[in-house]
Amino acid sequence: MSLHNFCEWLANTPGSIALHESLWGYPIVESAHVLTLCLFLGMIVMLDLRLLSLTMRTVPVSQVAGRLLPWARAGFAVMVITGLLLFYAIPVRAFHSIFFRIKIVMLILAGVNVWVFHSGVFRRVAEWDLNPILPKRARMAGAVSLVLWASIVVAGRMIAYNWFDCDRPQPSIVNVLAGCDPSAPE
Repeated sequence: MSLHNFCEWLANTPGSIALHESLWGYPIVESAHVLTLCLFLGMIVMLDLRLLSLTMRTVPVSQVAGRLLPWARAGFAVMVITGLLLFYAIPVRAFHSIFFRIKIVMLILAGVNVWVFHSGVFRRVAEWDLNPILPKRARMAGAVSLVLWASIVVAGRMIAYNWFDCDRPQPSIVNVLAGCDPSAPE
């Protein structure tokens, strides 16, 4: 079974149909996704700005992380759950969205950035915790995080638009990037 076939099967399940056609369910899930995105991003942006030494320069990085990361993790957990539900409601459309694909790639890159930071430079935070200018790798992790999360938000927002839906005439490269089969019946 191909990923496209799986998405078609998923779209035809009673839960997917009910969520997609719900008067209140889909908007509530989408609103929860956006609100927890705000919570998560607020915490992460503050931490990233501290890593870049642009704010809270007198507060130890470990203290900033200790206070913000539990909230960020909670926001991230709910954001992932609601994001999966949003995908569940429109799996075929999401699968064929170039912006959804970009968002997934950037989410993976953001995860790699977090893993590299926490398994690397952050393990030695006690050595540089109070430095006014942090190590280059810490600053780089903060900058990369800010760029990736801004891009993720933009890509996520762009998913709502149907510029590249498979049922529209479009250049061949768009069909390839979106996984569309232009010869398939509508």
